[in-house]
Amino acid sequence: MSIVITGATGHVGRLVVESLLRRGVPAEQIIATGRRTEALADFAGRGVVVRRADYDDPASLREAFAGADKLLLISGSEAGRRVPQHRNAIEAAKAAGVRFIAYTSIAHADTSTLLLAAEHRATEELLAAAGVPHALLRNAWYYENYTARLPVYLAHGIVGAAGTGRLSAATRGDYAEAAAAVMTGDGHQGEVYELGGESFTMAELAEVVSAATGQTVTYADLPVDQYTQVLVGAGLPEPVAAVFADGDRGASAGELFVDSDDLERLIGRAPTTLAAAVSTAAAVLRG
Repeated sequence: MSIVITGATGHVGRLVVESLLRRGVPAEQIIATGRRTEALADFAGRGVVVRRADYDDPASLREAFAGADKLLLISGSEAGRRVPQHRNAIEAAKAAGVRFIAYTSIAHADTSTLLLAAEHRATEELLAAAGVPHALLRNAWYYENYTARLPVYLAHGIVGAAGTGRLSAATRGDYAEAAAAVMTGDGHQGEVYELGGESFTMAELAEVVSAATGQTVTYADLPVDQYTQVLVGAGLPEPVAAVFADGDRGASAGELFVDSDDLERLIGRAPTTLAAAVSTAAAVLRG
C-alpha cells in the first residue's frame, strides 16, 4: 500500500508524513509531494519517496500519483485557484488508478456561507462526481491562527468581528494525526468528518492569553467592515482582509462551531486544549 501526500512542504503535510512514519508505515510506501522537492530532502534522507507535484501542472500530478493506492489531497493555498487545481489533482488521481482520496475541507462545507467555504464545497462536489471512493476531513480553525499573533495581542489587544460566537479549533498536529489515521485505517470511504477540538469565544481567548502571559489582554469587537479596514491597515491586501473578516462573521453566527467528537475518535485521545496551545506559544515567545 502506497500513500501519496500533496502539499508535503506545508505545515500540515509535513506533520502528516511524520505521523505516518510514527504509525509504522514503511518510508518507501509514503510519497511526499510538493512543488519544491528540495524542501523535502530531509524526508528523502529517511527513505520517503519524494516527487514533484504542482497543482497547475497536470503532467506532474499524474507522474507523482503513479502507483499510489491512496491520496491525501491537502487543499491548495491559492484562494481563487483552488477549484481548477483540485480538479487537476482529482483527475490525475483517477487516471493513475488511486483507489481512495481523503480531502482536507472546511467545517460544514456543504452549508457554510463563509467565503472560504465556496471552493471547498466545489471540490467536494468534484470528488462526488469523480466516483473515486473518498472521505472528507472538514477541519475547523487552527489554534495557530491565533497563537502566531501573540506578539500583536500583547502589544495591542485582540480585535475581531466574531461577537460572542463560539468557534472550534485544534492544532495542526491534531488535524494531521486525524488525516494519518484515515489514511492508514479501513472503513473511511464515504465518511464526512467534522473536525474540531475545544470551542471558545474571542473574549475567552483573551482570558486564556492573559493567564498564559501574565499580561491583561482584552477583546474588542468591531463591525465586519471596520475590522476589514483594521486588517488592511495592518498590511493585508483588501481581498485577503475581507476573507479574514468574513471568517469572523461566520464565527459570530456559529458556522465554525463543531459539535462532534470525530477528531477525538480519530486520534484516540482528547485534542490539545486552547490553554495548552497558548501556553506553549507563550513559552516559545519568552525564549
